[in-house]
Amino acid sequence: MNIGETRKKIEEVLDIYRSRLDAIPDDLFMVTPPGGGWSYAEVYCHILQANLGSTIAVEKCTLNNCAPTNKGRTFIGLMVLSFGRFPPFRVNTPKELAEKNPVRNITKEEARNLIIKCRKRLDAITPLIRNSSKHKRIWHPRMGMLNAKQWLKFILIHSEHHLKQLDRVEKKLQSR
Repeated sequence: MNIGETRKKIEEVLDIYRSRLDAIPDDLFMVTPPGGGWSYAEVYCHILQANLGSTIAVEKCTLNNCAPTNKGRTFIGLMVLSFGRFPPFRVNTPKELAEKNPVRNITKEEARNLIIKCRKRLDAITPLIRNSSKHKRIWHPRMGMLNAKQWLKFILIHSEHHLKQLDRVEKKLQSR
């Protein structure tokens, strides 16, 4: 998948997040599902914060604000980027990322604004990726050293992954 196709797919996934957000009843948005797990609000907080953080990594790679390296992806990073999805088992957010961007209940309005902010960041960074060096990389705690194009692909894979989590939240809340 090229940069333009990846960007288009991210836009489509953000459209799904937006339409699902509008369909979630206000009184259920911040409710913790039976048996635990994140609320809808916490999922939106996590995915949108992660996307914004990833766009910062893309920008640093494209503006050469990182040292060139031959270090690459971890085995998990290689697998995720090769297959275009996360492994079929659950993995917790790396501790250093969870501490840096704690998940919290956000309002639906905050979620809408974060979606808009993600779109604007994508508008700003995507044109820069074509001319970026594949050797300019930023560290991801699970995926290893990623260049700008790999970070963009990560945004897509991670965003698609959390749509499944929204499905799980919905099923749990329907069963209560």
